[in-house]
Amino acid sequence: MADLGSLDLNLLRVFDAVARERHVTRAAERLHLSQPAVSNALARLRAALGDELFLRRPGGVEPTELARSLAGPVAEALDRLRDTLAARAPFDPAASDRVFPVGFSEYAEAVLAPPLLARMAREAPGCLLAIAHADRTNWEALLESGQASLAVGVLPEPPALYTRLRLLPEGFCTLMRPGHPLAEGDLTLERFAGVPHLLHSPNGSRDGALDRVMREAGQPRRLGAVVAHLAAVPEILQRTDMIITLSARLACQLAVAHRLVLREPPVAVQHTRLSLVFHRRFEADPGHAWLRRLILTVARDVAPAGPEAPADW
Repeated sequence: MADLGSLDLNLLRVFDAVARERHVTRAAERLHLSQPAVSNALARLRAALGDELFLRRPGGVEPTELARSLAGPVAEALDRLRDTLAARAPFDPAASDRVFPVGFSEYAEAVLAPPLLARMAREAPGCLLAIAHADRTNWEALLESGQASLAVGVLPEPPALYTRLRLLPEGFCTLMRPGHPLAEGDLTLERFAGVPHLLHSPNGSRDGALDRVMREAGQPRRLGAVVAHLAAVPEILQRTDMIITLSARLACQLAVAHRLVLREPPVAVQHTRLSLVFHRRFEADPGHAWLRRLILTVARDVAPAGPEAPADW
């Protein structure tokens, strides 16, 4: 078996192309090389690695066990190298086909993704935003592993290797169905505590922003259910006497979309603030800097939210 220092990077490019295409001629076309050049490179690799690598079969080639075991690491290494080199080049959003893997909380995705993707469709139509779920339990692992190049959510103070940009300050509003006993009249803390509350918690926690302040006020919250996904919330509210208290902009969106009643909670809940966090290794990446600026712009332009019911119902 050859050591790594004896392998030419171009040979690995040929190996990767043949492994992906399972066909020497198509691999040559992919690399803009002649078929004899690809065959010669494979012969050199076979000699260096002491393995056939690819066996002829009708319609193409079949990788050996060694080739199968090498295909993933080689592809990943070459992809990372391409991404690194691309990050040092000038970034033209209109001409780029870059993939931006990011981590958004469900709230950040609901509020920021629609206007962000609308801007990207106009300014960078070839780019792809790939959103994974991020919250305070997994954001650092996503960034450290490279599964996301930035994270947006209500996140704790990051370690020194990360940069944090603060985005939207946010209050809270309470949602309920039309005709709910709390939809009219004074919304006192006693009435508020007397009905079951729905909690949206993607990570399964049963402790939300309201719980501490309600306990301190002597009226602990009574949970009716905990759900992991926002999609279930409107239908649950329509079918039950449960209420839910959410970040105000998201609550307004759901009120408009599902004709729910929006009210200000009777306790002062500490405002939250979305943060954008990224590893400092991306500071000088022109494409990453463009995306960060776009997210900041979109966040500034997001409409303010409040407990007043929308006028255009």
